[in-house]
Amino acid sequence: MKIIIGNDHGAVELKQRIIKHLESKGYECDNIGVDSEESVDYPDIAEKACRKFLAGGYDYGIVCCGTGIGISISANKIDGIRCALPQDVFASRATREHNNPNFIAFGGRIEYKDPVEKMLDAFFDSKFQGGRHQIRVDKIMSLESGN
Repeated sequence: MKIIIGNDHGAVELKQRIIKHLESKGYECDNIGVDSEESVDYPDIAEKACRKFLAGGYDYGIVCCGTGIGISISANKIDGIRCALPQDVFASRATREHNNPNFIAFGGRIEYKDPVEKMLDAFFDSKFQGGRHQIRVDKIMSLESGN
């Protein structure tokens, strides 16, 4: 599996942990984020990651900022992106099964009750259930075009 990952200055350490974890599982990670704590704007990172993802060659994307909130909102402004911001293992599994997101976001300054690595495992080990959930995903995506 090939993953694109982008982060701002608020999630450098978290991004490094994520890459180490995913590579240990055999995933290929394309790091397009920053590696220093010098301030950058998370909307720029989200756009860069999403545009590169949409150009093809990736299975999923991960974006991270201080809280995960700003970068996930930014990613969700890009047509074709569904970015989830889970708070625990249950939400990570449920979003994959029900919402079929192509991006997942985390906050580098957030103290999660479950380790991000376990949330990622739950996300990637789950499968989209389709059925009634596909109808809802289609409705979500139709909001982009105003239909």
